Amino acid sequence: MSAAAPVPLRPEPAVRLRGLTKLFADRVAVDSMSLEVAPGELFGFLGPNGAGKTTTIRLLTGLLRPTSGTAELCGHDVVADPLRARAVTGYVPDQPALYDKLTGREMLAFAADLYGVPRRVQAARIDPLLGAFGLAGHAERLVQSYSRGMRQKLALGAALLHDPQVLFLDEPTVGLDPAGARQLKDILRGLCGEGRTVFLSTHVLEVAELLCDRVGVVHHGRLVAVETPAELRSTLGAGTLEEAFLRLTGADGDSDLRPLLRALE
Repeated sequence: MSAAAPVPLRPEPAVRLRGLTKLFADRVAVDSMSLEVAPGELFGFLGPNGAGKTTTIRLLTGLLRPTSGTAELCGHDVVADPLRARAVTGYVPDQPALYDKLTGREMLAFAADLYGVPRRVQAARIDPLLGAFGLAGHAERLVQSYSRGMRQKLALGAALLHDPQVLFLDEPTVGLDPAGARQLKDILRGLCGEGRTVFLSTHVLEVAELLCDRVGVVHHGRLVAVETPAELRSTLGAGTLEEAFLRLTGADGDSDLRPLLRALE
């Protein structure tokens, strides 16, 4: 009698939330959120302004402490084991903090030093990153001369220098022209193809629909849906992800502009 084939082990989630909650005074910013994101997944985190997206990302990156619940990155608890959790994480906020008086190359070297990347490894990584983001010709210019799109790309390069397994991006396409946005999409898909996980917050639903493997929709701090864009459209009978999103968040009614137009007469 032949032995039964071994059951393949399910990989450890790259991101795991269990009942994650954050209160500010009497306001619930993140409400009992539970979620798993797999290695190699490009996950879109969607929601209206004030829904709790940025607060959730700050909890996951250790910038805020949860009121209750847990968050793990590659098996490392963000609160109980913060050093290991941060070591596997890269983060680019919507308004990256860069040092204007450094050159682009110096900024990357400074970020690498903060993450403890050895100098010989820095030398092997900085030039390829500058080239990948189209910044090689601007490497010796001061960051203060960079456009917003260039600053976004430099910040992403800085977040990748220590080779993180999980990358958190808060509105990464802001300030990018169409060519830069396309370049970013190619880079993110390449990272996921190598087994890294990208957790992406965006208001640009067309980007999420084209790029993300799954999306989670947050409303009033609660995770109200987690599906592929196609599944979400099908579930709600919507033609586009934008239409599905508006239905889920209760914002699909037609606006009445008549009072405004009368006031402008």
